[in-house]
Amino acid sequence: MGKVTAQTRLANQLLLEAIKNPKNLPVLSLADWELLIRMGRRTRLLGRLEADLSRIGLLAEIPSRAADHLRAARNVIDHRNTLVKWEINRILWALNGTEAPIILLKGAAYVQANLPPAHGRIFADVDLLRPEERIEEIEEKLSLRGWLKMQIDPYDDRYYRVWMHEIPPLRHRERGTEIDIHHRILPRTSRLNSDPALLFEAARPLEDSRLHVLAPADMVLHALVHLFLECDPREGLRLRDLLDVHLLFQHYGQEQSFWDGLTPRAYKLGLERPLFYGLRFALRFFDTPIPQTVRSEIKNAGPRWPMLWLMDHLVALAILPGHPDYPYPWATLARHLLYLRAHWLKMPPLMLARHLLYKAYLRSRGVRGKVDLAKLDLRQQ
Repeated sequence: MGKVTAQTRLANQLLLEAIKNPKNLPVLSLADWELLIRMGRRTRLLGRLEADLSRIGLLAEIPSRAADHLRAARNVIDHRNTLVKWEINRILWALNGTEAPIILLKGAAYVQANLPPAHGRIFADVDLLRPEERIEEIEEKLSLRGWLKMQIDPYDDRYYRVWMHEIPPLRHRERGTEIDIHHRILPRTSRLNSDPALLFEAARPLEDSRLHVLAPADMVLHALVHLFLECDPREGLRLRDLLDVHLLFQHYGQEQSFWDGLTPRAYKLGLERPLFYGLRFALRFFDTPIPQTVRSEIKNAGPRWPMLWLMDHLVALAILPGHPDYPYPWATLARHLLYLRAHWLKMPPLMLARHLLYKAYLRSRGVRGKVDLAKLDLRQQ
């Protein structure tokens, strides 16, 4: 266990140092580059390394084989971003004539608004936010234009529509691209009670006035909700999502008005605890420049000891990838505990117990949650 711990620590330090100080990457040995490439691929951060090295003019200074991997990652990202932009174009075409604006979330918002997290970052789906009373309208219009309702278990369909903050994903019959349509950023059953109307009121238009993005503080808070409440038991918390938050802090934090309004906005939306953790871990892992006044304002939003001590350890274990050749058992445990914590915050205890037991029952019976649309006769849909 001692060797595993040491290798885990060294590997994590290598990755974090590469992200924080890309100017030092040309001095890495070939062995370090081999490990960094593997970890970057595992965390989907190879594109970020390429973007940073290209920005400071050092891509040609690293070993050519390493540069080839980074350029390949950039090519994939460029392709995906093109797909995202085209999908947004097609969504606007399909929804032509609807009154309510389309609010882009997460990756689609970063790409369309050309924000720092979009540079070197790969995004899979297009996430939209629409008023709940307009969800049926948008779902119908998109279905008529080629986006099919996912074939999922009836329980999962009800789970989405009755309890969650979004409807089941829609997938285009030809392109295979998916759209996630949200009407709020937290499940209806969540312990964190946040009024979605506040997000719509503050949303900001893009160059195309039909498209909006969340206000800066709201965008950061939504990114933190996604980070801490969408935990995956296999992947854990996503380092790239925390990096997005760090980059947004750096970008919007150039204006003092952003910092002045951030904590009050978090309290107004009922998201002060995610902000507490976001500031704490952005500072811890990326040395994010956060004003002392903001840290003081949010201090009381944190949990008491020993919960804070426990979260410090669990997040560090779950968010960092570790050495790919030396699996760390404690990291696996941390990911599962944070996954349970995320579900605990999403729904009341009895509902949570029933949900987890039913999903475990389905897995034991080999029941899939989704049906592969590629194997369906789409002409019958």
